Amino acid sequence: MFLGQYQHTIDTKGRLTIPARFRDILAEDGAIVTQGFDRNLMALTTSSFKSIYDRVNRMNMTDPSARLLKRLIFSTANKVEVDKVGRILIPQYLRDVANLDGDVMLVGLGNYFEIWSSKLWDEQLTQIQDAEANAQRFIALDLSPGD
Repeated sequence: MFLGQYQHTIDTKGRLTIPARFRDILAEDGAIVTQGFDRNLMALTTSSFKSIYDRVNRMNMTDPSARLLKRLIFSTANKVEVDKVGRILIPQYLRDVANLDGDVMLVGLGNYFEIWSSKLWDEQLTQIQDAEANAQRFIALDLSPGD
């Protein structure tokens, strides 16, 4: 599982060091990095990406929203491999999408992780840490722990 927050630096060539905990998960079959939904990137294991791929491809191609979703996810998707020193190479077009330059945050979200510019992540933290808004946002969700 991808959990936690890690601050790293992306170099001018687009190489990003992946936390050791994340590397172990990615070592099996690499990852797919694609545009996220919030000016960020999503990094998924190949098998997780395949599940999304299968679900999206079952959508009706005459539905304009389905076509937009396909374009958003698939046109920006890029297979990456972890190199010998634990880095992945993020192409320039993806760095541009997420405004990645210098300090970045890697944020674990269970079955995938996100890559954020530090500035944009700080904006997300402001939203995440708003207790009053969270009480309203999440009231309808059943977040009770299981047995």
